[in-house]
Order: sequence, then C-alpha cells, then structure tokens
Amino acid sequence: MTDFLFIFRRDENEIPKLSPEEMQADTQKWIDWISGIAAQGKLNNRGNRLERTGKVVRANGMVTDGPFMELKEAIGGYIVVTTETIDEAVELAKGCPVYGYGGNVEVRAIKTL
Repeated sequence: MTDFLFIFRRDENEIPKLSPEEMQADTQKWIDWISGIAAQGKLNNRGNRLERTGKVVRANGMVTDGPFMELKEAIGGYIVVTTETIDEAVELAKGCPVYGYGGNVEVRAIKTL
C-alpha cells in the first residue's frame, strides 16, 4: 500500500460568492466525498483547508509574503489516501468537489525514507 497526497488547486478569483445555504451545501459535498473514502478504509489523513496567505522562505533566508497573487492557481487544501496504485488514487480523486468551481487535484505518491 502507498500513501498519496491529494493537493487541491483552484483559481481563487473563480470561486463564486455563495450564500450561507450554498456554502453549507458545498461543505456537505466535501464531507460526503471524504467520508466515502474513509468508509473504504483508504483515508490516511483527512488533511485541512489552507489559509490563503502565508510566507515563503528561500534558501538565502529571505522571507516574503506568499503565495504569490500572480499565480492563477492556489493550493486550497489536501488529504492523504492509502491505495495499492496511483491509478486507484486517481479514481478516488475523480469524485472531488473542487471540479465544481474549475479546480483540480494533484495526486502525488508520498516517498517514505
């Protein structure tokens, strides 16, 4: 079994303004999708949403505000799943609600040392 990181990317400018009821319905889609993965015994870490701002630390010690707004896509969150193959992980990622607002899921194997 291999752990795979799902990185949720989206264009922050393309996310529609939602009413409280719409936000609740959108959140429920995420809960249902992640719960479905957990019910299969494939959810390793439920992850979290990420704040829109942060800091970038460079090798020379320079610290800047980030992520950079000129980038079209921003990372909105992540989860970790455990599957036999990357193809199985990709199949799980296909149900992600992020596609509803133009986002995508990057699927990466976690290399253990």
